[in-house]
Amino acid sequence: MTRLAHERYCDEIAHQVGELRSVVTSGTDLSRAVPTTPDWSLEQLVRHLGGALRWVALMVRTGAERETPEEDVPSFGGPEARGAAAALDAWLAESGDLVVGALREAGPDARVWSWAGVGNAGFWARRMTHEVTVHRADATLAAGLPYDVAPEVAADAVDEWLEIVEWAQRTLPDDEVHGLRGPLRTIHLHATDTAPDGAAEWLIRLDEEGVSWSHGHEKATVALRGPLTWVLLAFYRRVPLDDPRIEVLGERAVLEHWLERATFG
Repeated sequence: MTRLAHERYCDEIAHQVGELRSVVTSGTDLSRAVPTTPDWSLEQLVRHLGGALRWVALMVRTGAERETPEEDVPSFGGPEARGAAAALDAWLAESGDLVVGALREAGPDARVWSWAGVGNAGFWARRMTHEVTVHRADATLAAGLPYDVAPEVAADAVDEWLEIVEWAQRTLPDDEVHGLRGPLRTIHLHATDTAPDGAAEWLIRLDEEGVSWSHGHEKATVALRGPLTWVLLAFYRRVPLDDPRIEVLGERAVLEHWLERATFG
């Protein structure tokens, strides 16, 4: 599957921020713990995400050549009042507007620092799309509300994570991903609710050389199957492998080992 167009990423960031705002204003207790990010309350998660959006917006707008310190980002931490849904919602809305506006104005090829060595605004449009998509899942599931995501966005989120795992393998000698090296094992991710063209199926290969992957259908050491949204959430460790909406076939320990070591997100 090819990456989405830059404008599609911008649209999706705006959409996902809007969906997250609906969680903030749903009447859910903002002090509620978020099970998938256990160190954060719902409010802390929203503040983290809104701050990240503002951080990226500033770097894109200024064409930053190096990482911008958080303390240089205006209103990075959010409103002073705690537990005030209206103030938090307004701040989050502005955070989304800032990053989407900066990304649209810059275009995908504008030069800007990134931690992955892909120095353009297109990297940040994609990265923040999936940052918001997954953290919106954290918030939505914590609030006990329904969650879904467009199939092309969910599939691209899996692609991006696999690309980041490969980047970490190439670039970070101490990253836990190196613990995946060993005898040949394979993981098949299979979305059961999409067209059978291989675009929402993945084969991940683990061997002595490390991690490699491709799209397609192939028998594997272990398979994770289910609707694409829930395959995504299980792969990002947002729902457990015994969730009834997915199934694991084969050597479950291989998939569990992957989830322990490929820890991005």
